[in-house]
Amino acid sequence: MTPDRFTALTTAFHRLRVGIVGDFSLDRYFDIDPARAEVSIETGLPVHQIIRVRCQPGAAGNITQNLAALAPAVLWPIGECGDDGEGFELRRSLQRLANLRLDHFQTRADRLTFTYTKPLLHHSGRPPEELSRLDLKSSAPMAPKLEQTLAASLHLLAPQLDVLIVMDQAGIRGCGVISAGILAALAEISRTHPRLILMADSRHGLGGFPPLAFKMNAVEFAVLTGRPAETINAITARATELARRNGQPVFVTLAERGMVGAAPDGTVEHVPVLPLRGAIDIVGAGDTVTAMLSLALAAGATLREAMELAQAAASVVVHQLGTTGVATAADLRSRLFP
Repeated sequence: MTPDRFTALTTAFHRLRVGIVGDFSLDRYFDIDPARAEVSIETGLPVHQIIRVRCQPGAAGNITQNLAALAPAVLWPIGECGDDGEGFELRRSLQRLANLRLDHFQTRADRLTFTYTKPLLHHSGRPPEELSRLDLKSSAPMAPKLEQTLAASLHLLAPQLDVLIVMDQAGIRGCGVISAGILAALAEISRTHPRLILMADSRHGLGGFPPLAFKMNAVEFAVLTGRPAETINAITARATELARRNGQPVFVTLAERGMVGAAPDGTVEHVPVLPLRGAIDIVGAGDTVTAMLSLALAAGATLREAMELAQAAASVVVHQLGTTGVATAADLRSRLFP
C-alpha cells in the first residue's frame, strides 16, 4: 500500500455509515496501588486500595470505539443494556464517541448490563497485573419483545448503512443479542441488500450463522471447519473453500503467524504481523481487527489492503497496556510508513 492509497482509504472512512449489532459490555477498570494495601480487621484478608476507576465500552462497544477513532460519518449501536448503574456508565461512555447515535440502543429493567470489572495492580516499571475479573452477565435469553424491537431496528437501518458489524460475545450462549431471530433478520437483510457489507464475529463460533463475511481466530476456525488450524497452506485452502461456499470474504487471525484472508473469487492473501516494540496486552485486539477490516472493505479496500490496515491497527493497540485501546489514522500511518 502506498501513502497516497492509505490517504484515499482513510479519507473515505469519513463518509461511511456504520451499524454495530450485538453484545455491548461495560469494561470497568479498577486501578490499584499495591503500596496502599491493607489487611481487613474483620476478615484478615488483603484489602486493595482503588485509586482510579475507568469505564469504557467493551465487546461490541470496543468495536464501536475503534470505529469512532477513524471518524466515520455516523455510528449506530444496535443492542441493549440494563437499567442499572453499569448501564448508565455504558451509555455515558458510548455518548462520548463522535458521530454516534443511540436511537436503536435499548435500556431494559429486566436485563443486567453485561460488565467486565478488571482490577489492575500497577507496579512501577512493569506492565499492569490483572487480578481475577468480576463479571456481570444476563443468564436468560432476551424477551421476545426485545428481540423484535432489535430486529425492526436492523431492517429500518439496513438501507441507510454501508457496513453492518455483528458481534456475538454474550458470556452465556443463547443469552445475548445475537439470537435465532436476529440471525434470521440478518439473513434476510443480506439477501435484500446485497451491496451492504455484513461482517460477523462470534466468541461462540460462527456455525449456524447465515453466509456473511466471517472473521475468526484460529481456534474458532478449527471448530467451524472441524479440523485444526495447522499449516498456513491448509488454512488458506479451507478459508478459500468457505469463502466460495458463502460467497463472502473469510478472515482468520493467527496471532504471531499473521492473518489469512480469502475472497469468493479465489483471491487469497497471507499478511504477517508487524514486529513487536515492547510489552503487549492482546485484550481487545480482535475487536480492533474486526472494526478495521469492516471499515476498510466498505471504503473500497482490496482484500490485502484491508488486512494490512487491520494488522497495523492490531500492532498499535496491543502496545497499549491495561486498556482495550484504539488506533487513529495517524497511528496507522506511523506503523505502515515509519
